[in-house]
Amino acid sequence: MNAQPSVCKLYLVDDHAILREGLRLIISGQNDLEIIGENGNAEQALDEIGKLEPDILITDISMPGVSGIDLVKGVKRYYPKVQVIILSRHDNEEYIQKLVDLGINGYVLKDDAGEDLLRAIDAVRRKETYLSPRIATRVLSGMGRKKTGELQEEGPSVFSVLSDRERQILKLISEGNSNEKIGKLLHISPATVKVHRANIMKKLDLHKVADLVVYAIRAGIVES
Repeated sequence: MNAQPSVCKLYLVDDHAILREGLRLIISGQNDLEIIGENGNAEQALDEIGKLEPDILITDISMPGVSGIDLVKGVKRYYPKVQVIILSRHDNEEYIQKLVDLGINGYVLKDDAGEDLLRAIDAVRRKETYLSPRIATRVLSGMGRKKTGELQEEGPSVFSVLSDRERQILKLISEGNSNEKIGKLLHISPATVKVHRANIMKKLDLHKVADLVVYAIRAGIVES
């Protein structure tokens, strides 16, 4: 079963206090989310994360002193159980690609820090990766070439390996829907959706939701 824990513990890192206050307002309305700590300094945050043991770290990239990228490296090295969501103004594909390679679990633009952040948290709690579609369009030329470059050469011949149902599910996955929601929309069980998801990834030789989003945009399944 994929039951979520009753309360998900969050830790916020951003050097702008007003931004952290805004995030507290967004998250305070969710009964199953709790902010257990926050910091404006990434180096101090790494030490506190080890003590507080949050479920999810939400952090910016650009901060004085130790950067968010260095913080992610430290968390992934010393506290691998902590999931990481990047909340940043940066939409540069090189930044995003580097962070995806480091193993982040979600990336949300600060401009979309309302519902998009809550969707990211929900996805990460399900042990899924969340990459907003708006971000995916920024990394097509980078991550797309690296992970799904064969699409440009093979085009429809690669896409044709998916059944109609798999293409339908791929579209819904790429739009950020959970297995449970997809199951309700298609009148099938979440377990069946999970099997389809695994088959899609196997057929396309892709291993992350972020890569599926890029694939779906390139294949014209979802709009960029």
